[in-house]
Amino acid sequence: MNNTYQRIVLAARPQGEVTPDLFRLETVPLPELADGQLLIRNHYLSLDPYMRGRMDDARSYAAPQPLDETMIGGTVGEVVASRHPSFREGDFVAAMGGWAEMAVSDGAGLRKLDTSAVPLSAYLGVVGMPGMTAWYGLNRILELQPGQTVCVSAASGAVGSVVGQLAKLRGCRAVGIAGGPEKCDYVVRELGFDACVDYRGGDLRGDLKAAAPDGIDGIFENVGGPVFDTALARTNPFARVALCGMIAGYNGEDIPLRSVRVLLKNRITLRGFIVTEHLDCWPQGLAELGSLVAAGQLKYRETVSQGLASAPEAFIGLLKGRNVGKQLVKLV
Repeated sequence: MNNTYQRIVLAARPQGEVTPDLFRLETVPLPELADGQLLIRNHYLSLDPYMRGRMDDARSYAAPQPLDETMIGGTVGEVVASRHPSFREGDFVAAMGGWAEMAVSDGAGLRKLDTSAVPLSAYLGVVGMPGMTAWYGLNRILELQPGQTVCVSAASGAVGSVVGQLAKLRGCRAVGIAGGPEKCDYVVRELGFDACVDYRGGDLRGDLKAAAPDGIDGIFENVGGPVFDTALARTNPFARVALCGMIAGYNGEDIPLRSVRVLLKNRITLRGFIVTEHLDCWPQGLAELGSLVAAGQLKYRETVSQGLASAPEAFIGLLKGRNVGKQLVKLV
């Protein structure tokens, strides 16, 4: 085993859009393990939109990413050395190993993974944090009944793609919103949504009305801006909104809400949520998601970049909507 490994640190904070020069690739020495620690070789790194918010030095639900330290990020990998009684060499684990080839852990927050029926990479997507985000928003906030309609923005992404499929399994009508014919085709033909609207198509309002003729009973919102406004305008009385993300404002842009009167007129329930604040639900949710994946009832797609050095460009691509499904970096 080499006595060094590579990591990527945040070298400077963004002023607007994220650029590659904000990151720095470093080679650092492998530390000696203390009693109670284990060493993980990361196989895959998860890239997620929340990372953009953590790059700013601003008050939020979580502390900012420190400068000159390993970028935060979820990983899955293999234990290659252990001085911890609960983990042994060869165990596969999910961790917050960050943008790095290796990670040292004391075992806190680690989750052992069974790769016999679920591929290792899926534990960063459909059976990981994105899948749990979809599960929680649908089951604990939207609480839709069979026959009702859910509208899902960023429907081809890691979270949105799961929301629509879970809604269909509940007997709901699933309407997605995505960017471009290719993504919309994937959402309908592969994921099984009833319809998908291309927000770049030129008539978002008219297209959404055609896709949801009986109105919308639940919105799973990942984007904000005109997409959210248009969906709100189609809501039925007492509709619910699970506010998951606001991609439209990740670079600090203002996000006006023009349909704000609808919140009162339709007596809308709107709730923002951070899935890591609801860890009590994770065992149930992850078990259900894993069973659905193993049974072939939950489909997913991954966009995978190769090598740690590719992470900054892959992350920028994620923020610009270039990926389909879950964005990963393959490290091994």
